[in-house]
Amino acid sequence: MSCPGMHEQLHAYLDCELDVVHTLEVEQHLHACPACARVCGQSRELSAALRAGLPRFPVPRDLRSRVRAALKRGERNRLPIRLPNWGWAAVAASLALLALGVWGLGRSSSSVTAHERLVAEVIASHVRSQMLSSHLYDVESSDQHTVKPWFHGKLDFAPAVHDLSEDGFVLAGGRLDYVNGQAVAALVYRRRQHVINLLTWPATTGEPEASTTSETKQGYHLVHWRRAGMDWWAVSDLNPRELAEFAHRLQGRE
Repeated sequence: MSCPGMHEQLHAYLDCELDVVHTLEVEQHLHACPACARVCGQSRELSAALRAGLPRFPVPRDLRSRVRAALKRGERNRLPIRLPNWGWAAVAASLALLALGVWGLGRSSSSVTAHERLVAEVIASHVRSQMLSSHLYDVESSDQHTVKPWFHGKLDFAPAVHDLSEDGFVLAGGRLDYVNGQAVAALVYRRRQHVINLLTWPATTGEPEASTTSETKQGYHLVHWRRAGMDWWAVSDLNPRELAEFAHRLQGRE
């Protein structure tokens, strides 16, 4: 994908409007093109800043029901809409308040949307590593003293790398990836025929530690926790019990 083509699809990608194939194409390009990855990160930061900085206005509880009732009456009556004699300034003010109200309704679910988007990015990273033969590893090694130093100078943090082979989870290597608007470390483990992608990056300043949570999306199992200023996501098609064991063993080494 060329950079001009990337720019055309970037906003659709950020709004989760692309299908799986085009999403993977965009993410592959972002992984290979630092300039486009930087633009993508800046767009995410701008969106987050707008959501955090714009004023929030309370929405009347009955607004949704009143709007729906008005729409139903309009469908039944089929009457032309006549604006009351308020003057254009009052009409404009009313429309602005309505727009802010709808925006406030959208904000009430923004945290869920952000979480769902993050989960989708984590799963996409895992799927992409399986679909592209050259993308599973940037460094292939079962030696933690080889994998950990490989990240030096490539990230602005040093990921913890642990050997869990005695517990049945074999370190296979690592790579750089791009998730949550930033470059992240992806550590690759194997459990029999299953690949486990362990993604980590620094938590946002001020975020509290988070206990271990598990979920299943799109047929993949995920485990998340936040500790010592780092976010950790483990994703795999390995069964949930063994993936939870992997996370437990890993946390015991921290």
